[in-house]
Amino acid sequence: MNEALPSAAVGLGTPRTRAVHRAIAEARRGVPVVLAARQPLIIAPVETVGAEGLRLIDLLSSGQAALLLAPARAAAVLHHDIKDAAPAVALRLARPLIDAETLKRAADPTMEQILPAFERTAPPDAAAAALALGKLARLLPAMVVAPVKPGWASLPGGAELLSVPAGDLLAYPLELAASLTKVAEVAVPLEAARDARLIAFRALDQGIEHMAILVGHPNAETAPLVRVHSECFTGDLLGSLRCDCGPQLQGAIARMAQEGAGAVLYLAQEGRGIGLINKLRAYTMQDRGLDTLDANRALGWDADERNFHIAAAMLEALNLPRIRLLTNNPAKVTSLLACGIEVVERVAHEFAPNGVNDHYLATKARRFGHLLG
Repeated sequence: MNEALPSAAVGLGTPRTRAVHRAIAEARRGVPVVLAARQPLIIAPVETVGAEGLRLIDLLSSGQAALLLAPARAAAVLHHDIKDAAPAVALRLARPLIDAETLKRAADPTMEQILPAFERTAPPDAAAAALALGKLARLLPAMVVAPVKPGWASLPGGAELLSVPAGDLLAYPLELAASLTKVAEVAVPLEAARDARLIAFRALDQGIEHMAILVGHPNAETAPLVRVHSECFTGDLLGSLRCDCGPQLQGAIARMAQEGAGAVLYLAQEGRGIGLINKLRAYTMQDRGLDTLDANRALGWDADERNFHIAAAMLEALNLPRIRLLTNNPAKVTSLLACGIEVVERVAHEFAPNGVNDHYLATKARRFGHLLG
């Protein structure tokens, strides 16, 4: 989880990061982009592409188009297990391209599944980068891909398309963390911690803010108590009983107030990094019988997609390089250690099941390795 990227991947520079930002925006609009790689591709997310986007792909492609899916989702579409360890599975698409609605049903297991028979084909070299663009846009990781014609920019519609290097998409999460800066700080007295302060952080994409909730003066401590908490709209704000996020957040603040100091890093990484909409889709799959891990995979996401380099960058900016981590998740300890943070102790942070989240908590223990009970 969150393996460090090579140091050479950092430092894309303003023009290249701007191109990634534009590619993410185009993906959310359903506009195809060209993926610059050994085999250049024209790609678009299944979730947002429409008839015009598919027409452009048809016009500018030089060969076989494919539906690119994560292996777990492809296995469900093909009705058989995927044995190899490929990062993505390609399903052959006939030309002219199949209609957008059928593609959406293939990508989204929450929709009615009336699908044609797909034939598997070899994925392109840049398959991982293509899926990465869908994930960066917080869309379902499912893409229409095709080799792009040489000289595509001079063809009708081609000059309007953005080209982005495949490697820049893969390097972007680490680049995002490296660009994190503090943008605001203010005292916000809380019911459980009257001396709390909020510090807002923003990365170079300017679109997502992460928050630190400081109780007392944690940087005066040798190893302050720290909670790395991913935002949960349903649990933190609405009080949902499906998870234990709300009690964990409030319990962390109360515990830090009791100790006199601490920091909660509130990361804008809903649903273990898949985003709120995809988390709600995962809930739909859970209501159909899947556990929280298999629900994420059914949508094409990994079990945990969080970028803990963001948390490490926040801790460095707060001058908190040595911490006691309030968590039941040993993998979170491992991830922060890999990012250069010294975790001197894991402090348990367990709350009793509420009669609704019992299976959820049992799954966290059994399949995610959380130390509960």
